[in-house]
Amino acid sequence: MIVRQFTCRGVINLQMCAHLKKPHHGQHMARPSSDLAAFRKIFSKAKNIAIITGAGVSAESGVPTFRGAGGYWRKWQAQDLATPAAFSRNPSRVWEFYHYRREVMLTKTPNPAHLAIAECEERLSKQGRNVTVITQNIDELHRRAGSKNILEIHGSLFKTRCMGCGHEADNYNSPICAALKGKGAPEPDTHDAQIPVNDLPRCEQTGCHGLLRPAVVWFGETLDSDTLTHAETALDSCDLCLVVGTSSVVYPAAMFAPQVAARGVPVAEFNMENTPATMRFKFHFHGPCGTTLPPALARHETEPCTDQTV
Repeated sequence: MIVRQFTCRGVINLQMCAHLKKPHHGQHMARPSSDLAAFRKIFSKAKNIAIITGAGVSAESGVPTFRGAGGYWRKWQAQDLATPAAFSRNPSRVWEFYHYRREVMLTKTPNPAHLAIAECEERLSKQGRNVTVITQNIDELHRRAGSKNILEIHGSLFKTRCMGCGHEADNYNSPICAALKGKGAPEPDTHDAQIPVNDLPRCEQTGCHGLLRPAVVWFGETLDSDTLTHAETALDSCDLCLVVGTSSVVYPAAMFAPQVAARGVPVAEFNMENTPATMRFKFHFHGPCGTTLPPALARHETEPCTDQTV
């Protein structure tokens, strides 16, 4: 499985992008179908469904993506700040960035796409069918929507890791520390707060007091081995794969669905635009995920009705 060939987070370069667009072993690539009835027929028979989600699904909840035109926090994009080197150079600036994102997320709610995925998982689980959500997002909106079987391959905004002792913990404090209160404004003319490192979030483990960092996978860092193993298992066993709101340019996640498609498993892409991998997939549904996904995942007429009301 290609999961093991790419274990560090990064952005696909032009050479890799070209590779994604090539037919697999001489396979002819027809234009993906947008036939919802044909997708629904396959969906009705699928026993193990893998759903890969990216920033696009959360953008519909008003979550900033920091990608593409206008995708800046102050004058930086995410890949400028989400690196070990950036944190080492300027932990105050990086913590301002993540504090801003945490505070924004506390005001957001799951949208119809998140809710459709969660409802689908719950409904199919009662039929002995499995749905696994493999998300690149760090906002926990899938969790808040009610999804249970989630692999957060890039970590969570609401977890911290100590640079000293390595302890990881959930953290929903607002603000995360007193020095960050009111900081993190995204406007380009905002000056860095230049918070002293000793006033940034610190470890509360007895005798430690080390500097905390967000427990997320930064660009250039290796994804968690256990999480990758679980993702590999889900992708190798799935008989239907959905790719929802992902640009297919951040690896290793960008390689997941094309590899599934290469072994003949139907893959359906739900996105606002075509991606480098679109032509490898059986289906492509264009439009907002919150509009296209709910009817795709709704109860099929062949499913048993589980309502207990009389």
